[in-house]
Amino acid sequence: MSTTSRLPRVLAALATGALLLGAALLLHACQTEEARPVSPLATPSREISGPARMEVEHVFPNVAFRRMVHLTYADDDTDRLFLVLQPGRIMTFPHRNDATATEFLDIRERVSDEGNEEGLLGMAFDPDFRETGHFYLSYTAANPRRSIVSRFSVSADDPNRGDPDSEFILLVVPQPYANHNGGHIVFGPDGYLYVGLGDGGSSGDPRGHGQDLTTLLGTILRIDVRNASTAQRYGIPPDNPFVGRSADVRQEIWAYGLRNPWRFNFDRETGALWAGDVGQNRYEEVDLILPGGNYGWNVMEGFHCFRSDDCDQEGLAFPIVEYSNPDQGCSVTGGYVYRGSRLPSIEGAYIYGDYCSGTIWALDYDVLEHRILAETPLRIAAFAEGPAGELYILSFDSKVYRLRPQ
Repeated sequence: MSTTSRLPRVLAALATGALLLGAALLLHACQTEEARPVSPLATPSREISGPARMEVEHVFPNVAFRRMVHLTYADDDTDRLFLVLQPGRIMTFPHRNDATATEFLDIRERVSDEGNEEGLLGMAFDPDFRETGHFYLSYTAANPRRSIVSRFSVSADDPNRGDPDSEFILLVVPQPYANHNGGHIVFGPDGYLYVGLGDGGSSGDPRGHGQDLTTLLGTILRIDVRNASTAQRYGIPPDNPFVGRSADVRQEIWAYGLRNPWRFNFDRETGALWAGDVGQNRYEEVDLILPGGNYGWNVMEGFHCFRSDDCDQEGLAFPIVEYSNPDQGCSVTGGYVYRGSRLPSIEGAYIYGDYCSGTIWALDYDVLEHRILAETPLRIAAFAEGPAGELYILSFDSKVYRLRPQ
């Protein structure tokens, strides 16, 4: 495995908890000429070393729904899981293998899932959910086509039901096309809401949104929703990287230059933010998201110039890994850094996969290993993390899975 001079030091720093130092070094490495060759982790190995090969097993056999796109939980000691269905429903069930699901919320009449990538795409619980009863949804709507992030509340009469009439719309972003909506939302350890938006769709980012700081498309946003009101739907944290720039620059932006961030999540131990960014036709990538980072789209696709053999790479943040499309897949599905206890061989590794090939990788930035962990027949729509850090896999065969050693 080849190495560069700076990236291993960055990854090691992150793995040992020196997150701020690691982030600064990585950003510096991304801006220097000598760091521009391919990352030492860029080409996944098919050798069986490091973590042993694994396979998937079906769990929650009584929970089976079409187009499951997200699974999450409320930190309220009820041991419930919440399953997001793309057409616009949310189901809930106890965190037991023999559980059956009941409906928590139905907003199908508001959700447009006409396009393959449209629909109800994200759900996040308020960090103070026990006190507020608030949860947040991200979905697409039609006439006009747009992405919406809203706050909802649990029903006053039934804690196992969401109140569809409680919707308070926080953010509306016009969408020019039906694809590349992003749609993932997650609260960070800082209490702010992070919102992922794709470049607006079509092919090749024809409107140049990825490199345009005057639009919210092609970004991950960081907003304060704690004191939302009709006068101010959300606040902008004062330490956001573009606060104080010109009036045209959207100060909600945390990072940009993304094509379609399909699932990003925080490492519950280090706070590092990892994302899978879906490529065009040649390369899928995994990124470590840093404040103010420009991840290159549509100048770059992965480590490669997108429109020509030569492009201006100054100031761009490069992926941690890439893999080729279609040789190894066609659409990356971002996952989680594993912090559970069932599978100690992958503790601390970032687990992610590909929707088309069903391949699941383990990226261990502590020991600089990037390995194929499992080759499956699944259509991996999402990974999910349970309350204790165990991982689940949502497949478009209408089943939920988890990893186990072969």
